[in-house]
Amino acid sequence: MIIVVDIGNTNIVWGVYDDRILAAHWRIATDVKKTSDEYGILFTSLLTAAGISTQRLTGAIISSVVPALTGTVEDMLEQYFHQQPVIVSSDTDTGLQFRYSNPKEIGSDRLVNAAAAYHKYRRNLIVVDFGTATTFCVITAEGHYTGGVIAPGLGISAEALFTRAAKLAKVELIRPKTVIGTDTASSIQAGLLFGYAGLVDTVVRRMEQEFGRSCYVIGTGGLSSILAAETTSIQKIEPLLTLEGLELLYRRTKGLPPPAMQI
Repeated sequence: MIIVVDIGNTNIVWGVYDDRILAAHWRIATDVKKTSDEYGILFTSLLTAAGISTQRLTGAIISSVVPALTGTVEDMLEQYFHQQPVIVSSDTDTGLQFRYSNPKEIGSDRLVNAAAAYHKYRRNLIVVDFGTATTFCVITAEGHYTGGVIAPGLGISAEALFTRAAKLAKVELIRPKTVIGTDTASSIQAGLLFGYAGLVDTVVRRMEQEFGRSCYVIGTGGLSSILAAETTSIQKIEPLLTLEGLELLYRRTKGLPPPAMQI
């Protein structure tokens, strides 16, 4: 069994693959103040609750955009599960060729998503990841990572609005009944949800125009289920794309047969 961990700015999404099948997965809050022992107890408890024996673990891999936590989680995996994890970086064998001035600047989550999408679809792709930041990655059918876009995420944009506008209260990020809000809450919800849907559609359209090719557009990330349905450009939602990519990259790194990805 392989433990895969994606450390994001807001959440840590992780899971366990058993013979190429995702046996279980979890989403927990990212907390740089937690120690390796605290994370070890939390991970162990969740595995136990799912009926998964830690003795069955045979490998681990980490993608992290939070440097302050990378070592903490690495130490935890070594201490509690006796696994020396693979740490994803631009030097990892992703199967992609980079058309990026400095590949080391590409977030490991973007690398993992791009690799997973390319190996799964083998076509011109745009991957939109709705996380703390909303990121766009362009991958060609030939496996070239050509670049992308980084925009503020929906969640942090909402927080900025509530923080800077004294009279605006926090609202739940759900779809309002109408675009034209009939009260303050629904007006904010419309601005956030439909505004970000418009951002996605505009960026995708401009990317395709500049790229000179039409692309298959995939949405992923924690907020994809909320936002993707409101866009006209996203054709497929892959909520677990990052975990799939981590399992893929672990196998490539260890020289194991690649997973048989199902579209």
